[in-house]
Amino acid sequence: KNFDQLCAFKAQNGHSNVSTNDVQNESLAGWVNMQRMSYNKNALNSNHMQRMNSIGFIWDPHEHAWNKNFDQLCAFKAQNGHCNVSTNDVQNESLAGWVNMQRMSYNKNALNSNHMQRMNSIGFKWDLHKHSYEHPWMRMYQELKTFQNKHKHIILPKHVTA
Repeated sequence: KNFDQLCAFKAQNGHSNVSTNDVQNESLAGWVNMQRMSYNKNALNSNHMQRMNSIGFIWDPHEHAWNKNFDQLCAFKAQNGHCNVSTNDVQNESLAGWVNMQRMSYNKNALNSNHMQRMNSIGFKWDLHKHSYEHPWMRMYQELKTFQNKHKHIILPKHVTA
């Protein structure tokens, strides 16, 4: 009965992730969570697991969401050549927020090691400013230091000739 309700829910909503906040489907949400808990404890009947898998049931919604965002980041990098999604990029506002959350989790030592390895595998920069000579401000700062070392001052001419 619950499985049939879940199939009907998926047909109507396009997914099987029933929210515990869904008052109309409170009982179904509880049943779905029980299936996940049984699965995680390796206590779910294999026939039940196969039936759930047959409808594309997502056993770990958080991991599924992380993977979707990671795939978006990979597509962003393929298009832009880097993983530094700007918070000012209206088209990628959600992705920028996710990227910042990954950096915050990393800085708090709270990022899953598998996630960290996957981010590293695509050349993700955890700290955009620390020792980054690719960052425009840091690059110009280094040029200014070079100029100061050479000329013993930092009074720059208005027009620089090559």
